[in-house]
Amino acid sequence: MRAPSLIVTLILAVGLPAFAHEGVTNPTVMIRMQGMSAMAEASKVLGQMAKGERAFDPEITRAAAETLARHAGEIPARFETQAQDPKSEALPAIWSRFAAFTAEAEALEVAARRAVGADSQAALGAALTDIGTACKSCHAAYRK
Repeated sequence: MRAPSLIVTLILAVGLPAFAHEGVTNPTVMIRMQGMSAMAEASKVLGQMAKGERAFDPEITRAAAETLARHAGEIPARFETQAQDPKSEALPAIWSRFAAFTAEAEALEVAARRAVGADSQAALGAALTDIGTACKSCHAAYRK
């Protein structure tokens, strides 16, 4: 029973709809936010299938998990520049502990890559537990 609550946490933790990006003026920050939004959308699709709100489909699972993994792999490069914006939720700890931050992104990428091969709703749920844990851990340390 733990997986559904982690799925909801994952969807909320990764981000909410694009209205949060309104008014962002720093292009580097906007690119980061767009990547996070893409991960949120992919996570939403995966969460819906894991919870049975949407029929499980291995091809859609694979595509969404690959999107999530690709964007997770891009996180370190997108945060190399210490850019800020009043709308940004990035904490300064990202840059003062960049190696640890990078390790968090890598953990998410690894978890998402595991989800690529999920062949059932149960396997997807298990993979989402790991994805949710990785998202929550990173956001707790590096996001307002």
